[in-house]
Amino acid sequence: MDIQTIKLKKTILEDNNKDADLLRSQLEDAGTYYVNVMSSPGSGKTTTLISTIRQLQNPDSGAVPLRVGVMEADIDSDVDAQTIARETGVPSVQLHTGGMCHLDAEMSRQGLKGIGYKDLDLVFLENVGNLVCPAEFDTGAHMKAVILSVPEGDDKPLKYPLMFEEADVVLVSKIDAMEAFDFDPERFRENLAGCNPDAPVFFLSGATGEGVPEWAAWLEQNVRDRSGK
Repeated sequence: MDIQTIKLKKTILEDNNKDADLLRSQLEDAGTYYVNVMSSPGSGKTTTLISTIRQLQNPDSGAVPLRVGVMEADIDSDVDAQTIARETGVPSVQLHTGGMCHLDAEMSRQGLKGIGYKDLDLVFLENVGNLVCPAEFDTGAHMKAVILSVPEGDDKPLKYPLMFEEADVVLVSKIDAMEAFDFDPERFRENLAGCNPDAPVFFLSGATGEGVPEWAAWLEQNVRDRSGK
């Protein structure tokens, strides 16, 4: 008897990619730019988002500030969404994944509808904290930003190559702790170049603000170039 083998992962990813492309098209029609922020737990995603949003609310360019919203994805709790709303005042929603370690396009669609994306210029997704699953699923975002904190070490592109291959931009956070850890910026750049030589890298600290204006200005320019705002 012949046994049929069905490769579920391939089918799931193909279906999700179609949904993601459709979602991107709808976001573009609305003039909304969507950024998927990924990292390990404890890398400083929320702190980095807060400092970035504050900078975007007071752009150095003197332009009208972008209308920003944040979707916080987690297995449980709404701590991060409350923190974002309290510290920045921007719209924030919490997405519970029901135990799943990533968001896909359909989950993004539900969250974007809930936050009212048509009234926003820029939406951040703070994805579930890990360097494996989120890299495989297209959320419909225009940009994938990967955060690596100094305490994690400069070898992470070697250990999690897919995550860094997928990155459109890499943020190295907690650089104020550089002296306390064996983190070599040049060694990190070399490791990253092995899997993604074209990704821009920003070194920053959410605690001190160092590097945040440069990153926020680069992001703002990308948003305005794409949306024409």
